[in-house]
Amino acid sequence: MKTIAIIAASGIGKRMRLGDGISKQMLQIGGSPVISHTLKAFQAATTVSAIYIATKLENRATLEEMASSAGISKLKAIVEGGKERQDSVNNCIKEIEQERRLTGNVSDTILVHDGARPFILPEEIDEISHLSLLFGACVPANRPKDTIKYVGSDPAFFGETLDRNKLLQVQTPQGFRSELLIQAHEQAELEGWYATDDAALVERFFPEQLIRIFETGYHNIKITTPEDIPVAEAMYQQRVSLKR
Repeated sequence: MKTIAIIAASGIGKRMRLGDGISKQMLQIGGSPVISHTLKAFQAATTVSAIYIATKLENRATLEEMASSAGISKLKAIVEGGKERQDSVNNCIKEIEQERRLTGNVSDTILVHDGARPFILPEEIDEISHLSLLFGACVPANRPKDTIKYVGSDPAFFGETLDRNKLLQVQTPQGFRSELLIQAHEQAELEGWYATDDAALVERFFPEQLIRIFETGYHNIKITTPEDIPVAEAMYQQRVSLKR
C-alpha cells in the first residue's frame, strides 16, 4: 500500500508561552527538535512513501537542512501553513493533488499528524495506515484517566458527569482513504466550516463513514504547555535506556 503523511507544524504554541515567531516544533528534546523525532518515525514506517510538512515560511530552510542531516529521504514538500491548522492541512492536500495531476501517482491513504507529537511509533503508523485502508478511516485514541464533567448552564458550576467508559482522548496520526479526506477538505473549504481535527470533517460530510478506533497507550503526547517539555525529556531518556 502507499500512504502519504501530512505533518502539521505551523503552530506557534500560544499555551507554550514562547516568544514571537518561535515554533514549539523546534524546541529541543534529547538534543534534537521535536519535529525531528516526529519525522524519523514516519521515515521508518514502511507504509509511508511521502511526507508533506505544513509550516511557517521562515522555518522552511531550517526544516530542509534538518531533514537532510537526519536522512529524511521521504520528505516530498514543505508547504506554507495557513491561518488555522485545517488550512495548513488543506494546503498540503492541494499540493498532493497537484502532484497527482502532474505525475499520475495516487496514494491509497493519507495520514495527518501533529508535528508536536514526537513519540508516535513506526509500527503504530503502519497499523493505522492498514486500518485506514480497510475501514476507510482510523483514528488513534486512549482512555481518559480523569473524570470528565460538562460545564453547567452557569459556567461557574459543573453540570453532568460523563461516563468515562464511553470517552476516548483523540490523537494523531488520523488516517483516511485518500479520496475521502480530499473530498471532506474540499467541501469544508466551500462551506467555510472548521473543525478541531480531520475526523470531525469526515463525520460531518460523510456521516455514513465509520471511523475505526486504534487504542494506544499514553506515550503519544502532544507538546502543548511548558510542563510537557520535562515530561517529554524523561520519556525520551527512558526510550534511550531501553534500547541500550
